Amino acid sequence: MEFDARLTPVNNDEIPDSGVQLNKKRRKKSIVWEYFTVETVGFGCSRAYCKQCRKSFSYISNSKLAGTSHLKRHISLGICQVLREKNQQSSYPKTGSSQNTANLPKKRPRATPGFAGNGISFDQQRCNFDIAKMIILHDYPLHIVEQQSFNDFVRTLQPQFNPLCLKSVEGDCVAMYLRKKQNLLNIINGIPGQVNLTLDFWTSNQTVGYFFVRGHFIDNDWNLHRPILNVVSVPFPDSDDSLSQTLVICLSDWHLEGRLATLTLDKSFSSEIVIENLRGLLSVKNPAILNGQLLNRNCYGRVLSRLAAHALWTMRDTVSNVRESVKYVKSSESQEENFTKLKQQLQVPSKMDLSIDDPCKWDTTYHMLVAACEMKEVFTCLDTTDPDFRMNLTMGEWKQVETLCAYLKYLYNAATFLTAQPYPTSNIFFAEVSKVQVELKRAAFNQDPFLSSLIFSLHESFDQYWRESCLMLATAAAMDPRHKMKLVEFTFANIFGESAEAWIKLVKDGLHELFIEYSTQMFLTETNGDDGVNIMIKESCQEGQIDSSFFVDEDGLSDFEFCISDFTGNSQFKSELDEYLEEPLLAEEADFDILRWWKVNGLKYPTLSRIASDILSLPVSTLTVDSVFDTEIRKMDSYRSSLSSLTLEALICAKDWIRSEGL
Repeated sequence: MEFDARLTPVNNDEIPDSGVQLNKKRRKKSIVWEYFTVETVGFGCSRAYCKQCRKSFSYISNSKLAGTSHLKRHISLGICQVLREKNQQSSYPKTGSSQNTANLPKKRPRATPGFAGNGISFDQQRCNFDIAKMIILHDYPLHIVEQQSFNDFVRTLQPQFNPLCLKSVEGDCVAMYLRKKQNLLNIINGIPGQVNLTLDFWTSNQTVGYFFVRGHFIDNDWNLHRPILNVVSVPFPDSDDSLSQTLVICLSDWHLEGRLATLTLDKSFSSEIVIENLRGLLSVKNPAILNGQLLNRNCYGRVLSRLAAHALWTMRDTVSNVRESVKYVKSSESQEENFTKLKQQLQVPSKMDLSIDDPCKWDTTYHMLVAACEMKEVFTCLDTTDPDFRMNLTMGEWKQVETLCAYLKYLYNAATFLTAQPYPTSNIFFAEVSKVQVELKRAAFNQDPFLSSLIFSLHESFDQYWRESCLMLATAAAMDPRHKMKLVEFTFANIFGESAEAWIKLVKDGLHELFIEYSTQMFLTETNGDDGVNIMIKESCQEGQIDSSFFVDEDGLSDFEFCISDFTGNSQFKSELDEYLEEPLLAEEADFDILRWWKVNGLKYPTLSRIASDILSLPVSTLTVDSVFDTEIRKMDSYRSSLSSLTLEALICAKDWIRSEGL
């Protein structure tokens, strides 16, 4: 991996341009550039081409500039036959007239912003920048700049455009990435809290795998950020230390040692050995907060996709029959018209359109089944108007498809939250996940044998996810001033019944533990001076041996005891956490902005607001918005797999960052 130089601030004057090493600080002023254009023909070599006859002349060779005198002679002495014929009736330039050489202006007229003469002033460097941005945003191949049709099109719009070479545009893309990376690094270095990470995995046709590392954090102004930080290629993705190496690269690259709050990945590509390696690494890099405890092995998006895929597989024969029926109707215009006519005759009120699904996207299968169910009467009668149609389902099978759709809808609605823009904060997921848990549990123990057999295995899988994740989700829900612990208590009572109190206590104990850890860290940060006493306090606290004799005041209470008493249950004090939980709940508001609330109340709850900034940015899914409904692990295409690791990371990360800026 080529990570060593990438954090170096980039000088804009050093950004690779078109590959033609002209003086970029000064515009070419010679009048000959009204008649010639410069094109790169090789590394360090450029030639000047006459716009009229397309004859080429030497211009740059191995960084040596040939000058413009021979170019002036070509246009002023009538050597260019095309130009000579065009100017037979013109007084400038005259063929064979030596006087015209002297009269030829030495420099171009100075260009003014906007319109210059009869056209718009052209900025080659800005054009190069826009081409690089276009390639990044739309996933165009880098070699598009060397395709003749592309260059012909751009020249039609702007004849002065100098074509680029692949190396040049690659350099422009990397330079844009490095500039934006430095800006993002500055933001991360300035945030008061910590960073949550997610790891996602892509495969390729080669043996190489790719880990996508995304950061989740809230900045000083209480804005939520979710940038892709690294795209790490691993030659042996099945090795036990591939994930650990990826994490080490990210922590080093973005200066995150000791600043990692949580790490979320998916169990589909993480064995027990891998998890233990990660726990060991996290406990060393982040001893104060993590201790390897906040390692989440459940990607909510993948959990939902696995459940949906399993349900569809359980009814694969019936789903296949529906798919073939839809394909038959959509196979020709005449058959679709016949279907529509029959639908009108039967007065079926459905407004949905039939569509053939993509089996790799389970939401498309869900939509196909829903639309088909709404028109089941049409399919049932279709053989009466079309004798070639022989793939009809029984009403009992249609009833089963409707039941399947009813429970796929819960999964679909849950997954849709992961595609929301802007991305939701973590406090909303406790309620949404608990809804799925309740509905699946109810269906799994239903008296209907078909429903019970369809949902029971789904409930078992989701129940495991719920039990492993509900404490983290409940902690985030408690940071919502509209709900606090009340929603947690109600939900746990509904789901766990008599065992609810034990689960509620776990959440409360976890909140107090977090409060103590954050309060301790903030106290040590505030008192971390150069004197030896403060250093001894910090070391003693980390070792668990606190000497209360430090900084004893006139009342006999040390500074450290005063701080610790705020959250150890001392009856003389009430902690921020206790005050927050005891205050009345806020009224529900449709447009409530939880980040704005914590920003406003940060002075009132300084420690809790620091906790909230880390907890509310907790990720529940590792997937990108466009892959939430995928049923398979995404694959890197062959073209991108052929790029260097730096270029690949530059293209993917820069696209993500530019889109998050709203272009």
